[in-house]
Amino acid sequence: MKKLNLISKMSLMVFALLMTVSCDDDDPVKTPETIAEIAIATPGLESLVTALDRANLVNVLDSSGEYTVFAPTNTAFEAFLSANNFASVNDVPVNVLTQVLLNHVIAEELPASSLSTGYKNTLATYADTDLNLSMFVNTSGGVKLNGVSNVTTANIEATNGVIHVVDAVIGIPTVVTFATADPNFTTLVSALTTLTPATDFVSVLSDTDEAYTVFAPTNAAFSALSSVPEESTLTQVLLHHVVSGNIQSSALTPNGNTVAPTLQGNNLTITLPGTGGNIANMTDGSGNMDIGIIAVDVQAGNGVIHVINKVAIPNLQS
Repeated sequence: MKKLNLISKMSLMVFALLMTVSCDDDDPVKTPETIAEIAIATPGLESLVTALDRANLVNVLDSSGEYTVFAPTNTAFEAFLSANNFASVNDVPVNVLTQVLLNHVIAEELPASSLSTGYKNTLATYADTDLNLSMFVNTSGGVKLNGVSNVTTANIEATNGVIHVVDAVIGIPTVVTFATADPNFTTLVSALTTLTPATDFVSVLSDTDEAYTVFAPTNAAFSALSSVPEESTLTQVLLHHVVSGNIQSSALTPNGNTVAPTLQGNNLTITLPGTGGNIANMTDGSGNMDIGIIAVDVQAGNGVIHVINKVAIPNLQS
């Protein structure tokens, strides 16, 4: 009799276990699928999720579409907060936090194999406009973004895009950010710093309360100079490449000339359409007409860069 009771009890236990498994099969735990769901479920991204929630962006990354998200780790957020004197994510102004987070999102799906060195637009915008900020992607050794953030884990696939985990928060870039991040501008950076120590160009062009349009000569453009001017002349040459205001290519006269006064004092004259494969042509203050604008609209948080293939020389006799 005792043996039968034992068998009955065991049968009931097995039945209960089978019922439990059956119930679990009928109502399985949902596997994270969207970018937002994966971020919420991933250890080490808690600060990102808190930030997305504070900025009311969770729904964006939970919606249908194609996104690439560069996801900073908790450690990355800690460094960002410390560097900007914030005690926590909740102390960052919502408008600032929103733009910083959007600066980590590209509105297309880009697995690591599709990333190449060059500029991409993020969802962050310049000032109160709909002009998207640029991001410089450097794939020469891994993947580095704006010269400050490295991809440490790539290709976390989601139903609405892909996540790449990064080791630093990508702040809102200035024109200096792109000059220092892009290896095509190493000579320009040297000219703005070590060759002109009497002028703090870095502080001026990093000022987020101002807006500048910079016509940035490439390394090859500087190499074409017969000699490097002495400091006072070089300072005037560099100022001749900077115009006040944020002037994107769309603001240029489409079939004619746009005159742009530079910080040096002489004007630059930009002509559309360009010739010889250039997007536009430019005449400098000394009358050189063969300067080509070869890339446009690298949008920073305090201005825009257009790339030129020759150094512009002002008229220093006037």
